[in-house]
Amino acid sequence: MRGSCLCGAVAFEVEGSGAGLYQCHCSLCRKQGGGASNAAMIVDAAKLRWIAGQAGISSYVRPTGFRSDFCANCGSPVPNPLRETGFYWVPAGLLEEGAALKVVAHLFVGSKAHWDVIATDGMRFETMPDLTTLLALLGASDRSA
Repeated sequence: MRGSCLCGAVAFEVEGSGAGLYQCHCSLCRKQGGGASNAAMIVDAAKLRWIAGQAGISSYVRPTGFRSDFCANCGSPVPNPLRETGFYWVPAGLLEEGAALKVVAHLFVGSKAHWDVIATDGMRFETMPDLTTLLALLGASDRSA
């Protein structure tokens, strides 16, 4: 699967035909993407390959560790390392191919916006499940975090 930012300056490829997606409904993800939630996948770092523009990525990191990487040209959120886990967070909206992706989990439903209506598909978590549980649910890797 290939993906790119809005202007096309940052491009990447994810090895594999698909994985489970999650939608995070927390306030940080709402502010980062400007919507009710953000849809993303988590992939093993070995399965993500940068095609172009990695030098044009800027980062914002909160003291809590929440990280947002984005194209310095157009501002689109782009894949970023998931702390020191060996995995990458990949925004689903950047993917260009019609891969067989499906939302399998909704995170932080306990803090969703009052106007957010969550789809019926996928498991719901009031907060964040432990990473091992989430990775297994998403089919992100056979290895532990």
